[in-house]
Amino acid sequence: MSVKPLRSVLYVPGDKPRATEKARTLNADAVILDLEDAIAPEHKEAARENVRQALTWRWPGPLFVRVNGLGTPWEHDDREMALLGGVDGIVLPKAEDPAVLAGLHLRVPLWPMIETPLGVLRAPEIAAVPGVAGLIVGANDLARSLRTRPDPSRLPLLHALSAVVLAARAHSKLPLDAVFNDVRDSEGFTRECQQGRTLGFAGKTVIHPDQIEVANSTFGVTDEEAEEARALLSLWEQARAEGKSVATHRGVLIEQMHVDEAQEVLDLWRATKTNPS
Repeated sequence: MSVKPLRSVLYVPGDKPRATEKARTLNADAVILDLEDAIAPEHKEAARENVRQALTWRWPGPLFVRVNGLGTPWEHDDREMALLGGVDGIVLPKAEDPAVLAGLHLRVPLWPMIETPLGVLRAPEIAAVPGVAGLIVGANDLARSLRTRPDPSRLPLLHALSAVVLAARAHSKLPLDAVFNDVRDSEGFTRECQQGRTLGFAGKTVIHPDQIEVANSTFGVTDEEAEEARALLSLWEQARAEGKSVATHRGVLIEQMHVDEAQEVLDLWRATKTNPS
């Protein structure tokens, strides 16, 4: 099984060439060059040209472009530039209408952002659109639309976060958690990563290089977890060879679903190693 982990996905403003250049040297699993919220209207054209140039460089991992939203003056030029440049995926903000998404025919993976109440309610239909690779939570806009108050536990957003995970997983798509705004609060970022992993997210979008390793660690697999998965798979193979349908591992009954989970863990671990064994 081939696994392409997206534990950390780094946003980089498209109008900052030096930051874009640096992003190629970082250990993020993927990079999103941003033409939307991070760019003032008067800088949109220059940012698009910077991104066009960046698409000609060699990147160590997938490179996505967040284009300006449907109905904006820049949407068509952004998408045309990204498609002609050979981008690995297009991130579309404020996705709400699955029929419109299905009609885009982009020919590259589409990553709709769920950041409005209607987007959350329609997340299952959006995730089902052919060509959609995953869903990305945009918590800042969503919180504003819902009129929630700030809460470090994200309690007001928990229903929406779980709804996005449920919609994505139901259609075998990857759910990516929202950004954490305070780059100085490393403890808060770690807690939010752990919460996102617990909720079922596959990875987290990040806005600063210092956040990458924590996201990689939290949404990744440790060597100890990989070894535990190996042990479970080995015991299962032995049990099956003996004609058994279930087995016991460390006092716990295991069956096929536990085996499948262990294999996923091992596949993810291998995919994050340069020379996996």
